[in-house]
Amino acid sequence: MAPQPAPHVGPTQGHLIVERPRRLRRNAALRRLVAEYRLSGESLIQPLFVREDLTEPRPIASMPGQVQHCLASLPDAVARAAAAGVGGVMLFGIPAQRDAVGSAGQHPDGILNRAVRAALTAAAGRTVVMADLCLDEFTDHGHCGVLTDTGHVDNDATLHHYQRMAVSQADAGAEVLGLSGMMDGQVAAVRGALDAAGYDDVVLLAYAAKYASAWYGPFREAVQSALEGDRRTYQQDPANRREALRETALDLAEGADVVMVKPAMGYLDVLADVAALSDRPVWAYQVSGEYAAIEAAAANGWVDRDALIRETVLGIHRAGADAVLTYWATELAESL
Repeated sequence: MAPQPAPHVGPTQGHLIVERPRRLRRNAALRRLVAEYRLSGESLIQPLFVREDLTEPRPIASMPGQVQHCLASLPDAVARAAAAGVGGVMLFGIPAQRDAVGSAGQHPDGILNRAVRAALTAAAGRTVVMADLCLDEFTDHGHCGVLTDTGHVDNDATLHHYQRMAVSQADAGAEVLGLSGMMDGQVAAVRGALDAAGYDDVVLLAYAAKYASAWYGPFREAVQSALEGDRRTYQQDPANRREALRETALDLAEGADVVMVKPAMGYLDVLADVAALSDRPVWAYQVSGEYAAIEAAAANGWVDRDALIRETVLGIHRAGADAVLTYWATELAESL
């Protein structure tokens, strides 16, 4: 007898599909309704560069679309961010003169403190004004601290300069201070100086897990860094994951109000670890190289720029960031 063809088996015959996850993806409205994470302007922070010797904005070649602002152009950038609903702006100052101890960063009328005052006026309470607290933009050697006679970064001597810088930024009105230098004990030192000066309500953002990363390249151009060599003796080794938890625990114990992971995209595992540990807000910084890589790929037509911006920022949130510093903050908030 010739073999008979097998009977047709429908989806409910012999193999019943009980779970159908695709039901929740069937159209855009359903996908929006069941989304686990959502982007919002309030959870984005716009970094802004302010250069003292400029009379008009200057484009940053390695960061297309970003500029070094002058004091006259900064208020418009802050106002635009505020109007878009961006949660905050982080200011970086570029002085006309540098020295070995970063005096311009500590001076009450230094470029960063003047920028803080201008930004506060432009923000008018609509967005939070933050200041980077580090010496690297202000030193003639480009390191985040003062140097010993043998050229090594002196951790404890640097803390005294951070304290003076913190009080001057608080005097200028900065609402959040971004401690990005990765010096041991910096949070406790700065908190003590602020409390002694009567600034117990200033928020401390600790760059708790800041890695010695190759992703920072374009930032060096943005702040015209004088650095020769690297910062591997104080920033974290990219090979280390558990160490980030030690750093974070120390910063939390010293009184950090917010902790940060930097860079973001290559360190999502670290970000998730820190988020699981911290009982305080956790932020992440999508840094200059991450920005530049996507912009370059998009300029060559290799990626969908807008979709990739949203996907990467969403991925950083999904990994555990409550807020993201990104150079697309204002643009992204406007699109939302």
